[in-house]
Amino acid sequence: MGWYLLKLVLLLPLIAAMIWACLWLARGMQERVGGPATGRSVRIVETLMLSPTMKLAVIEFHGREILVSASRQGLTRLAEAPARSFEQALAVEDETQ
Repeated sequence: MGWYLLKLVLLLPLIAAMIWACLWLARGMQERVGGPATGRSVRIVETLMLSPTMKLAVIEFHGREILVSASRQGLTRLAEAPARSFEQALAVEDETQ
């Protein structure tokens, strides 16, 4: 019984640290993929998970922002608007916080 508790005390923090590191790396990779794209005409501006099988994404394409939903059935275009400048996006983000 004591050996089991000792293993639990040692391995549980190790597993928690590994989970945290994986989430940190995934966030970094997502920012890198959705970051400024040089020479590309398509850029993912923002994504939002609605459920495990459904996601909303804002995609910038040739000066337009397109809101799409991604699910198991495929992609659906929901709305379209002119692309915002970087300063406008920061101002909107500051208002929401």
